Amino acid sequence: MTSYASEYPDVPFDPAYKQFFEDFYATSDNPDSHERYVDFFTSNATVILASKQVKGHAEILELRKGMWEKVESRLHRPLKIFPYGPNANEVMIHGTVRYGLKVGGNSSVDWAAYARLKEVDGVVKMDFYQVYLVSGGNEPVLKHATKLCLGHCISKPLQVVH
Repeated sequence: MTSYASEYPDVPFDPAYKQFFEDFYATSDNPDSHERYVDFFTSNATVILASKQVKGHAEILELRKGMWEKVESRLHRPLKIFPYGPNANEVMIHGTVRYGLKVGGNSSVDWAAYARLKEVDGVVKMDFYQVYLVSGGNEPVLKHATKLCLGHCISKPLQVVH
């Protein structure tokens, strides 16, 4: 089993939040866990993935299914998670993701994300999640990775983050 543990700064941070991210990225990498993936979000959560913004469970589920359209496998490595302060419910995340493509071959991209967590009936969930794909100066790679990430869902041109 792959470890989804991340590095954290020396700031108090709820262990339940740390476990949440490990479970979230493990589920994110499972192509058969669409409904489980959606359960990590509040019912009215906003998710922004590159240029695509969705809100609520139904739209998140549609986005999630589209993310697997051209991808056979994915492996997230959330390398570092930075809480906004002691015991904060907001974080910035830096990581990498490697895609196994249905047409053969692999692709990978660096990413960053902003996440806001909320407890709902004692269960940790995200109510806002925005992912930024980073090209490292290679715009064609970024466009390719974004198409893999979003599948059929991409709706407008990307802004490249250098």
